[in-house]
Amino acid sequence: MTIQPVRLFGDPILRSRADAVTEFGAELGQLIADLTETMHDDGGVGMAAPQIGVGLRVFVYDTGDAAGHVVNPEWTAIGEDEQVGPEGCLSIPGVRYDVRRAMRVRVTGVDSAGAPVEFAAEGLLARCVQHETDHLDGVLFVNKLEPADRKDAMRTIRESDWFRAGITVRESSGVGGGR
Repeated sequence: MTIQPVRLFGDPILRSRADAVTEFGAELGQLIADLTETMHDDGGVGMAAPQIGVGLRVFVYDTGDAAGHVVNPEWTAIGEDEQVGPEGCLSIPGVRYDVRRAMRVRVTGVDSAGAPVEFAAEGLLARCVQHETDHLDGVLFVNKLEPADRKDAMRTIRESDWFRAGITVRESSGVGGGR
């Protein structure tokens, strides 16, 4: 396992739709291990492959209550209940805002060996699944904000030292910044 540099807001890979995984083997296993170690080092609860510069549909999660990975994930809302709560992103350090998400979701995909994965998630895990799947679609959580919050978040990003310096990749620092 290797802690990988994290791509930051402004890196084009974060705005690109990731490709479906079609090859299963040691390289995919290494990607999942690297994602997991990088996520833990940065104090996050989820991380998608584009966040370390890999344009594949893979994410990992560890909410404290549940941990794992999903390859080629899809989700659907279970019911109409919603949650509004704080989100941040390891790719947008120092920015946290409330985001509206489905309270419960059903997740489908496959694991690192290509075996089917399906589970129901609610609360933080449901939020994580939606956030990380958005990454795989090239969508960042700031796109989900109410207009006034989005404007404020973009101002915060533009004023951040890392953004003003043009930094789009940073070494994992262990300082957190995720949800």
